[in-house]
Amino acid sequence: MTTLPPEPVPVAEALAEPLVAVPKRWVAWITLAGLGLWAGFFGPIQVLLAQQAEAVAPGHKELVFGVVTGVGSAVSVVANPLFGALSDRTTSRFGRRVPWVVAGGLLGALALVLLAVSHSVLAMVLAWSLAQASLNAMFAALTATVPDQVPVSERGVVGGWVAVSQTLGIVAGVGIATATGGIAAGYYATAAAVVVLAVPYVLGSRDVPLPRALRPDFSWREFAAGFWLSPRRYPDFAWAWLTRFLVNLGNSLGTLLLYFYLQDAVGYPDPEAGVFVLTVVYAVFIVASTVVFGLWSDRVGRRKSFVTVSGVVTGLGALVLAIVPTWPGAIVGAVVFGIGYGVYLSVDFALCTQVLPSAEARAKDLGVINIAVALPQVFAPFVGSLIVAQLGGYVTLYAVSCAVCVLGSVLVRNIHSVA
Repeated sequence: MTTLPPEPVPVAEALAEPLVAVPKRWVAWITLAGLGLWAGFFGPIQVLLAQQAEAVAPGHKELVFGVVTGVGSAVSVVANPLFGALSDRTTSRFGRRVPWVVAGGLLGALALVLLAVSHSVLAMVLAWSLAQASLNAMFAALTATVPDQVPVSERGVVGGWVAVSQTLGIVAGVGIATATGGIAAGYYATAAAVVVLAVPYVLGSRDVPLPRALRPDFSWREFAAGFWLSPRRYPDFAWAWLTRFLVNLGNSLGTLLLYFYLQDAVGYPDPEAGVFVLTVVYAVFIVASTVVFGLWSDRVGRRKSFVTVSGVVTGLGALVLAIVPTWPGAIVGAVVFGIGYGVYLSVDFALCTQVLPSAEARAKDLGVINIAVALPQVFAPFVGSLIVAQLGGYVTLYAVSCAVCVLGSVLVRNIHSVA
C-alpha cells in the first residue's frame, strides 16, 4: 500500500510573502499616518523640547535637552521591538497592526498634551518617555505593514513614500511648533495631527488578521530570547543593522543640535525660524530624491550601490556645516544633507526588509532594525554636547558626523544576499 505524502499546510495570508501590488490610496493613507507620527516625534525634538528646556532651566538648556531626549530615546530603543513583537502575536479581528496604530496614536497624543503642562525637568522626562513609548508602538506597527503587504519589487518606491512621510512630518512638526506661537499650543496642535492624520489609514488599512491557531505559545524566556538575532546565523541582518546605526548616528549628530548651532555658531538672530527654514530646504530635497531613487532602485534591482553613494553625500552635507558656519553655508548643507539622506531613507529601508529572518516576526525584527535609528538619538545629544563643549565645538561635531556617515555607507558592501 502506497503512503501518500501529507498535504502541504497553506501559509496564512498574514504570513505569506506579498505578491499583489498595493493600491495607490493605501500608499497615500500610510504616508499620511506617517506624516502625523513623525510630526509627533520631531516637532518636540527639533523645536519644542529645546524651547521648553530653555524655559525650565535657562542656564543648563543643553544639558536638560540632552537628558530629556536621551532618556526618551532610551525608552524608544526598548519600546519599538517590544511593541513590534506584541503586534506580531496580535490576533485581533481588525488585524495585527491596526490595534497598535490606534493605541499608540491616542496615547502618544495624550503624552504630548501632558508635555504642554510640564514645568519641571522630571515632568518633561516622564511625559516625553510616554510619548516615545506610545509613538514607537505606532511606528513599529506602521513599518511592519510594508513587508506584510508590499511585494519586494515595489518596496523601493513605497519605501520612498514612507520616507517622504518622515520628511514632511519633520517639516509639519517644526512648522506647527513655529507657527502656533507658544510651547503649549505647539504640543496641542501636534497631538491633534498625530490622531487626525492616522484616521484614513485605520479605516483602510487592509490589515489581515492572524489566526489564533498560528500564534505561538508564549513564554517570557522565549519572548526575551527572540530579541537576539545571532550575527553568525544572520550576518546580512547584522551588517544592515550596523550600517543603519552608523548613518543614523551621523545624521543625528548633524541635525539634533541645529537650534543651538544657529544660535551660538552661526549667530542667526531667530534660531527657531532658522531651524524651520533649514528643515523645509532639507525636506524639499529629500522629497525630490527619495521617490525617484527608490523607483530607480526597484527598476534596476539594486540597493547597495545607492546606499553607499547616499551615505557619502549625507556626510558631505555635514562637512559643509563644519567648514562654513554661516547662514548661506547652513542652507547649502541642508541641500546636500537632503539629497543624500533622501536616497538613503528609501533604498536602505527596502534593503532592510529583504534581510528579515522570518515572516512570523516581521514587526519585531524591524523593531530591532529600528533600534539602529533610535539608539543614535540616545547617544547623539550627549556626545554632541560633549564635542561642542570640550572637543572643538561645532566644527568637530560636524566633521565627526561626516566621518560616521561615510563609514556606515561603505560597510554596506558586506551584505551579500541583496544586490
